[in-house]
Amino acid sequence: MMTPVRRLAQSSAIHVLFAFVAMGGWAVFANSSHPLQRALFAGLVQGALSAGLTFFLKTVIERLAKQFKGRAGLWAPPLIACLASTAVLISIHALSGTPEILKTIAVPLTVSTTYAAVYNYFVYQERIVA
Repeated sequence: MMTPVRRLAQSSAIHVLFAFVAMGGWAVFANSSHPLQRALFAGLVQGALSAGLTFFLKTVIERLAKQFKGRAGLWAPPLIACLASTAVLISIHALSGTPEILKTIAVPLTVSTTYAAVYNYFVYQERIVA
């Protein structure tokens, strides 16, 4: 039987909500030298982007891992995920008028790329053993 805390920790909804609040909060902080309305909007945009990236990153890594053989399976999926995340983050923030784009995406991109690399490593290890 799962404890309530463990059930919460494994909940996709909790992970997505945490990403929204944590990375949205970071974006507000990163843009705090600008008018409050712009900083809050940047936080809302980043929160939504982080929630979406959190939801889809695991699936993307699993699909990409199947496309590469040998050592390329170790580095290519997280690299592609990082490049795609970077393109999405920069594009959406530029379109939404975020004042401090690089500061805003630095932490979320680092976290998502680290997650992608670590998760891909475990997927890669499972494929080697199987």
